[in-house]
Amino acid sequence: MRRLLRPAKAAASVAAGAAVLASLGEVAYADGVFPFRRQPAAPPPPPPDAQPAPAAASSGSSGFDPEELERGARALRKINASRYAKLLFGLMQSQEEARLAEMAAEKVHNEIYWKVKEIEAKRKMGEEYRENLKQQSQLEAQRLRYEDELAKKRKQEERESERRRDAELVRMQEIGAVKREQARRATEQKILEQELQAVKEKAKNDRETNKENAISDAKAKAHEAKLTEDYNKRMIVELMNGEKEKWIAAINTTFSHIEGGLRALLTDRSKLVMGIGGVTALAAGVYTTREGARVTWGYVNRILGQPSLIRESSRRKFPLPGLKALKPSSASLSGGAAFDNVILHPSLKRRIEHLARATANTKSHDAPFRNMLFYGHPGTGKTLVAREMARKSVGPVSGLTRLICFVGLDYAMMTGGDVAPLGSEAVTKIHEIFDWAKKSQKGMLLFIDEADAFLCERNSTHMSEAQRSALNALLFRTGDQSRDIVLVLATNRPGDLDAAITDRIDEVIEFPLPGEEERFQLLKLYLNNYMLKEDDKSSPWRTLLKKQPKKIHVQDITDDLLRDAARKIDGFSGREIAKLMASVQAAVYGSPDCILNPQLFNEVVEYKIAEHQQRMKLASDAAA
Repeated sequence: MRRLLRPAKAAASVAAGAAVLASLGEVAYADGVFPFRRQPAAPPPPPPDAQPAPAAASSGSSGFDPEELERGARALRKINASRYAKLLFGLMQSQEEARLAEMAAEKVHNEIYWKVKEIEAKRKMGEEYRENLKQQSQLEAQRLRYEDELAKKRKQEERESERRRDAELVRMQEIGAVKREQARRATEQKILEQELQAVKEKAKNDRETNKENAISDAKAKAHEAKLTEDYNKRMIVELMNGEKEKWIAAINTTFSHIEGGLRALLTDRSKLVMGIGGVTALAAGVYTTREGARVTWGYVNRILGQPSLIRESSRRKFPLPGLKALKPSSASLSGGAAFDNVILHPSLKRRIEHLARATANTKSHDAPFRNMLFYGHPGTGKTLVAREMARKSVGPVSGLTRLICFVGLDYAMMTGGDVAPLGSEAVTKIHEIFDWAKKSQKGMLLFIDEADAFLCERNSTHMSEAQRSALNALLFRTGDQSRDIVLVLATNRPGDLDAAITDRIDEVIEFPLPGEEERFQLLKLYLNNYMLKEDDKSSPWRTLLKKQPKKIHVQDITDDLLRDAARKIDGFSGREIAKLMASVQAAVYGSPDCILNPQLFNEVVEYKIAEHQQRMKLASDAAA
């Protein structure tokens, strides 16, 4: 039991010593930054035999208790006297080492903390520095922008002031130039007025002189004309009197001879019978000759004559045998001339000239001709172009050949509307035309106008059997390319032609309505042909014996007026323009003074425009 109490006492002593050490209060360490307060340990339990010491009153104003020091000293003596002193001191040493380690760790932690604080402070200082730099740069940029704006504003003000100075200088110069110009104009005006006055005076003098000269010349010419007229009248009267006396003498002589013959016949019976027999024989001979000539003429007409379907041709109806020298055409394309009397669109005109030149070269090289189809509105020049193409298709000739060969192509024109009334004879007539055309030594251009009248689609219900046979005959004669005949078809409705006909066509040419420039040229052409062209080929006897028409006087018909009329007559064909100018000519002849002025011209144009619009309206109503 005693052995068990001793260790307990020792432990109590150790606890008491620890409590004494703990009671020493705050301990400061020189190597530390801050003082550390120790945590008070729990007081050891009092030994069972120990009695609690009475509490001593604290002495001194500092609160130091000597009794605790004495208790600590006793506790240390007990610890030193105890066999557990070494163990206790080892424990205390380990506690001290742990405390020192804690203090070292705490020190390291404090150093890290302060390093972090220092880094944070430097970072804040850096941020503040950067912020200061940024603010300084912004302030510097604002300062530079402000200085730049001030410089720009200053330069702008300088430019504005310079511009104002330049404007003021220019204004002053302009004012000076205007003043100089006004002075120059005033001087020139004065000079011009003086010159004009001088010219007026000179013109007045010239007019007076010319008037006097004209009056004297007119008087002299009138006197001379009167003398000439009197002389001509006397000569004509003398000539007529002489002719009258001559004819009277001839008539008297003739009637005297007739009277003598009749008297001899009446007195001599044998002469009377012989005279009656002679007259009867003469009448019989005349009748027989006339009837024989008619029969012979019909036979020759059937063999060599022009077919009845041909409306117009350049060939003679009855060609004479032998060689004939024809005068070369001055308008032939081989000589470089163009279609001067044909007004078409430039591109269409170039193509027509090219085809005419190609046709001429084809004939000269003995190559097959090319068939053509002309289509377009009525009156656009299809027939005229075909005729001119035939006349101007001239091959190159030279030397003796020029004197004996035919120049150009013959042309023949027919219309498709003449085929239908022939009925069953149409086939024969078609073959006659082609046989007659092959006899041309120059080559024949056969122009068929209104071709759709008998060359329409064979499936059409309106086509008769005779028309179908005529179409087949034409297809038979044009099946191969010909070296003798150029076939030119003209139609207003190309879509109605039979497919076999269009297959035989080599060139298809559209003739559109004339444009504004072409209408202007046509107006000028017909104005010159109908009203400005004078007939200089009349003989003096024709002038004397035939009453001459009044000469048309054209006043103020300018190109601008014609161009304005050309703009108004949009949609007119060439034929309608020709009729328009013929109406203008009729209106001029209907006026008492035979003067064509712009007012009369515009009246006829407006009337023809209204007539054209009415005709178009009627055509559209009929089509509807």
